[in-house]
Amino acid sequence: MRGGGLLVAGTTSDAGKSVVTAGICRWLVRKGLKVAPFKGQNMSLNSFVTREGAEIGRAQAMQAQAARVEPTALMNPVLLKPGSDRSSQVVLMGRPVGELSARGYHGGRQKELFEPVLACLEELRSTYDAVICEGAGSPAEINLRRTDIVNMGIARAARLPVVVVGDIDRGGVFAQFFGTTALLAPEDQELIAGYLVNKFRGDVTLLEPGLDMLLGLTGRRTLGVLPYAHGLGIDEEDGLRVSLRGAVRESAVAPPVGEDVLRVAVCAVPLMSNFTDVDALAAEPGVVVRFVDRAEELVDADLVVVPGTRGTVRALAWLRERGLADALARRAAEGRPVLGVCGGFQVLGEHIEDEVESRAGSVDGLGLLPVRVRFAREKTLARPVGSALGESVEGYEIHHGVAEVLGGEPFLDGCRVGAVWGTHWHGSLESDGFRRAFLREVAAAAGRRFVPAPDTSFGALREEQLDRLGDLIEEHADTDALLRLIEEGPPRGLPFVPPGAP
Repeated sequence: MRGGGLLVAGTTSDAGKSVVTAGICRWLVRKGLKVAPFKGQNMSLNSFVTREGAEIGRAQAMQAQAARVEPTALMNPVLLKPGSDRSSQVVLMGRPVGELSARGYHGGRQKELFEPVLACLEELRSTYDAVICEGAGSPAEINLRRTDIVNMGIARAARLPVVVVGDIDRGGVFAQFFGTTALLAPEDQELIAGYLVNKFRGDVTLLEPGLDMLLGLTGRRTLGVLPYAHGLGIDEEDGLRVSLRGAVRESAVAPPVGEDVLRVAVCAVPLMSNFTDVDALAAEPGVVVRFVDRAEELVDADLVVVPGTRGTVRALAWLRERGLADALARRAAEGRPVLGVCGGFQVLGEHIEDEVESRAGSVDGLGLLPVRVRFAREKTLARPVGSALGESVEGYEIHHGVAEVLGGEPFLDGCRVGAVWGTHWHGSLESDGFRRAFLREVAAAAGRRFVPAPDTSFGALREEQLDRLGDLIEEHADTDALLRLIEEGPPRGLPFVPPGAP
């Protein structure tokens, strides 16, 4: 087989498209097929840097790992990174090409990107046995169908069969499946090959009468009922969750190795990006991670993390408005640990000069680190490798701010003063030896008798999660039917469900 394909669409955002796409990738690669993920257009503040220095959605990087291939820009040619409620940075083939309002993007620019997106998909299909595509939102966004390049637009152009995923845990899944199909034009309905129920709890036999009625109404089978899987985490596109935290909390509440737990508070700054950085902390037995937005929630924290953000100046103002800036200053004066990552590192500095992201000009930082930041128009995209605290470290950089470090002890690309650390490096805590060394420093500064587990492997935990996704597909989906769709394309003779697109 060469060039097979499937589009995983959803009845809503967060229906489980990313999970199902990753699970299908892992199932297929375990069958010996060469597989690639694809998402024509992604909107997310969680991104990743490929080895060739391209920025793509973090979910597509995770799906590439599920497929056991190296992620590339071909897998996510268009990435939209929101900068406000009405505008986003447009990243094309891994490089930013400008800021556009939603009206400007959907009014014309999106249509211009259709051919490059389709070309990326075709290049992947010429190289891989199968390409598993992920849609965005719902394919029945009838107000956006004319310029669609990620759902039925790409499916129709590439003649991809479409499986629609619905989250039954939210309720209303039968209406969602029927309504999604009935709102599509006849040419689009021809590609809707079946449905997948996600996050089901209970006795599946109680669901079967509804599935039979759905088949009678639409002429399309439900190709699987995936059970609700506790602690199943992957890199998020958006939303506010720690993807591995649930797994750790539910694994017989893994006790700390030492006498104390370690409490980590993550400041939930506006436009928070790459909050997956703290997943590796949450994976450690005895480390409790929570997101906070009030100063009093920092009082009992042993470590406070100020994460990345697409709005550094806006995040700085938010910290001050909520009293968190003063609380961070008190912590620094008392020698209590604070870690700033990327935008969070920038706000801890002395001064910010920004004529690019916020266009706010000169802004005073929190002054906790001897650093001055100037925003450059060209974005830094890199995969640095180095060492810190006597351990090897890998990470990735995604930022417009250029930091001039004027003092302190060197720490990755940033610095450390007392118990305050700052770096632009995302993902550094996934390096196991470095993470353990860092947590030992934090525990000592916080006066906690916490001991990092000697054998926690973040990479192994992630592989376990991806295998669980593959197991969900293999055990609970009609894999023969899915394989036929991937190899043969959309079934012929699927009935039209009225009324169709208006």
